[in-house]
Order: sequence, then structure tokens, then C-alpha cells
Amino acid sequence: MILTKQLLSDGLSKGCEKMSEKKKVLVAMSGGVDSSVAVKILLEEGYDVSGATMSLFSKDNPHNEDVADAKKVAEKLNIPFYVFDFQEEFEKEVMENFVDTYLKGKTPNPCIVCNKKLKFGKFLDKARELGFDYVATGHYVIKEFDEKRGRWLLKRSPEAKKDQSYVLYGLTQDQLEHTIFPCGKLSKEEIRKTAVENDLINANKPDSQDICFIPDGDYASFIENRIDEIIEKGQFVLTDGTVMGEHNGHIRYTVGQRKGLGVSYTEPLFVVKKDIENNRIVLGTQPHLFSERLVAEDVNFISIDEKDITEPLRVLAQTRYHQEATPATVTYFGNGRAEVVFDNPKRAISTGQAVVFYDGDYVVGGGTICEN
Repeated sequence: MILTKQLLSDGLSKGCEKMSEKKKVLVAMSGGVDSSVAVKILLEEGYDVSGATMSLFSKDNPHNEDVADAKKVAEKLNIPFYVFDFQEEFEKEVMENFVDTYLKGKTPNPCIVCNKKLKFGKFLDKARELGFDYVATGHYVIKEFDEKRGRWLLKRSPEAKKDQSYVLYGLTQDQLEHTIFPCGKLSKEEIRKTAVENDLINANKPDSQDICFIPDGDYASFIENRIDEIIEKGQFVLTDGTVMGEHNGHIRYTVGQRKGLGVSYTEPLFVVKKDIENNRIVLGTQPHLFSERLVAEDVNFISIDEKDITEPLRVLAQTRYHQEATPATVTYFGNGRAEVVFDNPKRAISTGQAVVFYDGDYVVGGGTICEN
């Protein structure tokens, strides 16, 4: 696939925009420094800017401090500020999905679900109801418009370590058209420098590392506290069926895991599969972690219309966040399903995670891994 070089950065003509009335933008303010600086950038570019934070938790969650931080920044920058109560939607779409996926033996990616259902779903819907032309976020990605194809494109940020295109592969053309990413071309250092220069309270606030609704990182306890059933212990077995010991419940293990297994062998062992039906954790050596293919479902394409796909696509495919994308061939079957075959076997492919396809730095599309 070769993308046209005739691109309009951010898909907006600055000259025409200045001649018309100001476009209204609602910034999704997380309480962090990136979305706060996004507000500042948009104000300088002449937009009519407001801010809003999604309230996702009950009052006892430590992440509620983020709402207070976002409000203080909005006051500092003198913009209107809203708080949207999305607790019910977050509970159903993200938290319940996380638990259900784990119980099925898969590895969920709640950030991708949250982006699809809330940040660029409910949040965008709410912004439209309030009369806004665009929403904006602090994501490290670049949006462009391909005039030849008439399609919006999503491109990796030059800040490679911060690039977030992997978790945004699910964006539709409509969502991209109505979203702005002001921080996409900036480095983290530039973002923090801008925050310091404008005396923003979160200028040096650390980046969030854990899943927001499990701040202590104890996924197993979170799941057990939300279900009625008891997660039973079971057997560790090798790929040939040899029993190696007892595991403490399948939700405590992920594909590729080595530490904390409590079994000894002549070579290092890793989790290579979760056999939920028989309550077994399958262990293997390093070579057993590699797979040549996978099948994805709920596939979404960005740079190409799925109706135009008439033959296999050559892409770079990535199966984990910040993992190196490697050459692969995608065969699209229709109905949101595709097979991905890698030129060289890929390590620790996990069902439930995303596979994202790239053409250079541009997102072709992606889907949820359902078979490997």
C-alpha cells in the first residue's frame, strides 16, 4: 500500500478558518499535562475552547483527583468547564468488559475499549449535543487528510516512546473528522516546558502507568471482588500434557509470563496458553511462545475502505502496545474478520489484545485477536 503524498496536516485550512467564525472545540481534559497543554495550543490557534472531564468513578477512587486538577487548569486558562457523569457507561462498557474478557482466558485492553466507547463515543456525542464542532485530546498521534482518497488518516507521533496510535486504531472516519490532536507533533519535553511557562499546576505531574480503575495493579483481586464465583486452582501442564504443579487461578496469569509460576524445569518456562475449559495453564519454553499467524475480529480500517480490499494487504503488524511492528500479510474475509500471517513468527500473541496494521507510520487498521 502506498499512501498519497498530497496531505493536509490536521485536515484543516488555517487560512479559511480565520475568515469564518471561530470553531468550537471541547477538550477532553484528563487532569494530566498533555490535555492541559492541548487547551493552551488551541486557544493560541484561535479556537473557541471549552474543557470537560469524564467522571468515571465513585468518590473513593484516587483518580477523582484528576477531575479537580482539570478544573483548576480550566480556571487558570479561563475556559468553560464541564464534568460529564459517565460512571454507568464506564462500569458497563469498560470494567465489566475487562472482567468478562479475563474470565474467558483472554487478555483485555481496556484503554482501547474506553477510547472507542467513551472518549470518542459518548464524549463526542455529548459535545455535539452542546453545539461543539470538534473534540480534542492530548493523544500523541497525528491526523491528516488524504485528498486523493478522500479519507482521514492517523499517523504515528514522532515522539516514538509516547506514540498512541495503537490504542486508536478503532476510530471511524466520522470520529477522526471531528477530532483534533494538538499535541501529536510535540515531544514530552516540549509539552512540559509549555506547561511550566504557563504555570499550570500539573506541569510535572507523572504520566499514568496503571489501568485507571485498578490503581494498585492487582487485577486478580479486582476481578474476584466483582464476581460471585470462586476462581478455582488448577494444573500447570507442559505442551505435551505433563503435569508440572498447581496454579492459583487462571486470572493470575497472562501469555508470555515467566515470573511467579512456582515451577522448576530444565529450561525457563513461560505461559503459552490458558486452557479455560480444563482449567489448565499450559507452559512451554521460549520457542513455544512464537506464532506465525492469528485471526482478528471486529476489524476496523482507517486508511482504506474495506469495500476496496480485493487482495491481501502487505503491512507492518503490531500485537502489543509499543511493540515493534513487523512485516505481515493481512487477508480480509469481510464481516470484520481477518487473518494475519507474519513473515517471521511473533512472540506472545494474546487473544483479547489488539493487532494493529501500519503502512509505514500510517495506521491501516486493526482488530481484536480472537485466535492464534
